[in-house]
Amino acid sequence: MGSIGVVNFSSKQGSVEIREIEKPTIGEDDILLEVANVGVCGSDLHQWTADHSWHVNYPVVLGHEFGGHVVALGKRVSGWKEGDRVVSETAAVIDPNSPLSRQGLYNLDPTRKGFGYGVNGAMTRFVKVPARCLHTVPENLPFEQACLTEPCSVAYSAVVANSKIKPGDRVIVLGPGTIGILCAAMARLCGAEVAIVGLESDRERLSIAKQYGCEGIIGDASDWANKQDGLGADCIIDAAGASATLKIALQLVRPNGHITKVGWGPQPLNFSLDPLVQKNVTLQGSFSHNWPIWEKVLSLLASGTLDVKPIIGGVWELKDWHEAFEQMHSGKVVKSVLKPN
Repeated sequence: MGSIGVVNFSSKQGSVEIREIEKPTIGEDDILLEVANVGVCGSDLHQWTADHSWHVNYPVVLGHEFGGHVVALGKRVSGWKEGDRVVSETAAVIDPNSPLSRQGLYNLDPTRKGFGYGVNGAMTRFVKVPARCLHTVPENLPFEQACLTEPCSVAYSAVVANSKIKPGDRVIVLGPGTIGILCAAMARLCGAEVAIVGLESDRERLSIAKQYGCEGIIGDASDWANKQDGLGADCIIDAAGASATLKIALQLVRPNGHITKVGWGPQPLNFSLDPLVQKNVTLQGSFSHNWPIWEKVLSLLASGTLDVKPIIGGVWELKDWHEAFEQMHSGKVVKSVLKPN
């Protein structure tokens, strides 16, 4: 029997609706997952508002931040059983023979397709998942928090794997969305002093960032960047969904400093990159995550070292997806979570 799903059906703005969808048929290396919770990501919103910069296989069920219970196993699957509590990585389709996959960097395999844009995602009751994507969710971690393992892994990848932050560093995060706030929280775990920068409309989200021990700044962060010795911040994490913030990052970073860009923005740049050269700055892109990062993040969540409760603005039923999207899009909440069942 079928169930309902939140489907993105074309590239036109607002092309998202509830549709009846078939229960997936699993292959021999897959499991069938009954979804407990699924987080709404900024990229889901971008596909809804049609200002995304990646290829989408329409029509597609949205949702790639999810966890739930194993309800069926393909015949070659071992190590899992029905009823297991799991979360799933996002790399739904990869080439196992790609040189990147063989290094464990399957997240960077150019043929990779993710849930929610390349293949059907989890804003529905059942989703087909390759067994290699699964991680065990500890009993003490509720699914509405566990489903945020994915954005936490994006932040871990950006801050820990790609930024090399040291205790005492001064770090500025641009953009107080989910990824920005989680990047700020990760930088705090690395022992940095952290400021997070947003617009007037971000006041509510900046106040949530303060719960992680970060300074919230509206507008110009130059004073904070230069407070210690007048030279700028050690590291800038650009988590804003626009290209132009890179210019601000180049202004705020100190000579020989580091910028990690994790926010997407399809707009072209229209400024000089000379400061990058003159300041001897490292510019690092950060995309997605892989198996060891997920394991680290799950241990941080299970131990309470990283607490995602402050960013969860509410849990909505699937039929109320529009309100969940709207609340997040307007900035009233940092993260909306859906409960399909």
